[in-house]
Amino acid sequence: MRTRIYNNKEQIFCEWRKRWVRLTPEEWVRQQLLHHMVEQLAYPSSLIGVEVAITVGEVKKRCDAVVYNQDLQPLMLIECKAETVPITQKTLDQALVYNRKLNVPYLILYNGPQTVSVHVPSQSASSSIPHYSSLTTEN
Repeated sequence: MRTRIYNNKEQIFCEWRKRWVRLTPEEWVRQQLLHHMVEQLAYPSSLIGVEVAITVGEVKKRCDAVVYNQDLQPLMLIECKAETVPITQKTLDQALVYNRKLNVPYLILYNGPQTVSVHVPSQSASSSIPHYSSLTTEN
């Protein structure tokens, strides 16, 4: 991951948005997670969208990241928090609200030390992120 100081502010290059963005604690967590998913869990970088805009009711929202299948259908919604922000029911509720629009089978809630992976159809949760190939063979 590349970082720089620009106008006295730290920035990180987002490979998915193809631009420099402000390096906030949440952005650091998101970038670490996405790089891990691509490098260790075989998620195709080209099938990950970052800051994906959706409309929930009349309100415009942004999902931290969305993973798509080969047909470009949403497969996984990712909600990141800074390391100091715990994953709580409120985090899950936020992801579930977004998922009313996307209707994905997988939710990932992540802050670095804490991972919650939810398989929506079975309502089961774990503390590990599935390998990409396991997502695409199930659906």
